Amino acid sequence: MKTKNKTEKDFDTVKTFREIKDKISKDIKDMTFEQLKAYLDNADLHSKKT
Repeated sequence: MKTKNKTEKDFDTVKTFREIKDKISKDIKDMTFEQLKAYLDNADLHSKKT
């Protein structure tokens, strides 16, 4: 019988991504379109060029 040794993860991608999505959703919940555009322009969502 094979047993799987489950190792503890240092970083849980799904959990982290879900937390980020929940925060963004909470932040933009009651915004108008103009506020949403400003949020997206000012948010650190764009890839940084090095």
